[in-house]
Amino acid sequence: MNPHEDGPKRVVEAVLVKVLTHRRDDRGMTLESYASRCVRRGEVHELLTTDHEYTDPRMDRVGFLGFAEVTTAGVLDRGDEVLAGDRVIGTVLGFDACHFPNHYNILIRRDTPVTGPELGLTPEAAISFRQARGS
Repeated sequence: MNPHEDGPKRVVEAVLVKVLTHRRDDRGMTLESYASRCVRRGEVHELLTTDHEYTDPRMDRVGFLGFAEVTTAGVLDRGDEVLAGDRVIGTVLGFDACHFPNHYNILIRRDTPVTGPELGLTPEAAISFRQARGS
């Protein structure tokens, strides 16, 4: 998000429809150059965690969280906080489009990649994306 150009926005809400349990150290994802993506109600996107930085050319170390259905449309920006219930699980790092238009891989930055079960995620868990505080 660019605070000099972007104003406040709504929280994007989603619900987990499938929990994923695996991790990879050789995934080879690449981030799109876009800092934001619009998501529509009813779309399903894959959520992954990584310890990579935005400037890394490849996203190899990932933990798979699951697939989430968007229930409240909006705009996702790099740096948005991602919550499972009321717990922050990381920040949006970016978007990999290797499966698009079927779905985006939404990469979530945190210190250590984790999987859905490691965060205690279950189907129907509430997921939300909110503008980072101070942005």
